[in-house]
Amino acid sequence: MTPIKPSDCVNRLPAYAVAEIARRKQELIRAGVDVIDLGAGDPDLPPPDVAVEAVTKALRNPANSRYAFQTGSRRLRESIANYMTRRFDVTVDPTQEVLPLIGSKEGLAHIAIALLNRGDVCVVPEPGYPAYLGGATMAGADIEVVPLRAEDGFLVELEKLPQTRLERTRLAFLNYPNNPTGAVASIDYLQRTIEICHRHGIVLAYDNPYVEMTFDGYRAPSILEIDGARDVAVEFHSFSKTFCMTGWRLGWAVGNSMALKALSKVKSYVDTGAFLAIQEAGASVLDRVEELAEPNRAAMLERRDALVGALLSVGQASDTPKAGMYLWLSLPHGVESSRFASELLEAEGLAVLPGSAFGAAGEGFVRLSFIVGPARLREAAVRFGRVLNA
Repeated sequence: MTPIKPSDCVNRLPAYAVAEIARRKQELIRAGVDVIDLGAGDPDLPPPDVAVEAVTKALRNPANSRYAFQTGSRRLRESIANYMTRRFDVTVDPTQEVLPLIGSKEGLAHIAIALLNRGDVCVVPEPGYPAYLGGATMAGADIEVVPLRAEDGFLVELEKLPQTRLERTRLAFLNYPNNPTGAVASIDYLQRTIEICHRHGIVLAYDNPYVEMTFDGYRAPSILEIDGARDVAVEFHSFSKTFCMTGWRLGWAVGNSMALKALSKVKSYVDTGAFLAIQEAGASVLDRVEELAEPNRAAMLERRDALVGALLSVGQASDTPKAGMYLWLSLPHGVESSRFASELLEAEGLAVLPGSAFGAAGEGFVRLSFIVGPARLREAAVRFGRVLNA
């Protein structure tokens, strides 16, 4: 019998580090190890009561157990449109310029399949969220990896691409506030990027899940606030980070109607829409973003400061990010990130993500998520220091 082999496409996909770390974490827990998991961006805060109440009520309506399809819930679409207006002063058509997603991750991967032809160039930042690379790989695109460097503010400067590559670029992924670096982007930078996309016919996939997770007076924008962005951009949002609803799998895309139409068509062959009861919960929290986001933001601010201070006490300096839920830490010269992360997990029961999990340009760094309480973060820093200073 001929052995079953993965497709060439699957073989081109790198291993997904988060999944492997989660597997090993469970093994250690079963062995009695006290594991502190700062790997995934999965906060331990509860979802809002209003979401739990809304989904509980919606479960009792048999109509919500039927297929949602891509149109989904009218109420959710209108709640998204209303949020975009209140938060960003951006008006969108809830039927043409809004698309519910089963978490923003699948939308980010599927947008590449929806828009790219084989051989088109897709710009992927590195380090970056693996879904960008995965979608572009599955689409058969020619991937242009752009290293994010501290001296450039971790920004992707499209105009610095070789002209021959820029002319063939059809899709570019951007993510600010950034995962994993914590970098933010100025309005001037976003304006310049939109102008370049216009000149070269590039669709901008703007990943914005941390837009409400901001600190120290910083306000993160929507790309759709920029003049002309609606012509070239699709923005992706998530309920996971702001509302601590990671396992609920709900997000949305908003922006250019033709790009969303293509994305919706791809999704019609892959899924039949997010569970309508969860869409009802999503609408209920979006209607009250202003009050519901603030307690989580305050908790994350306390955690950020606790982790930054605790790491400094063990000899690990860190930038203090204005947004997100991560610290991007530089390792001593010559220390391999995957080996360091493995030693942390095996010797100290501390799970972090090696920078190499975000691409080769992430080597020499590790990412720590401040997703548990301050006391556990301080203990994590002690464990980190023992390995760092061994």
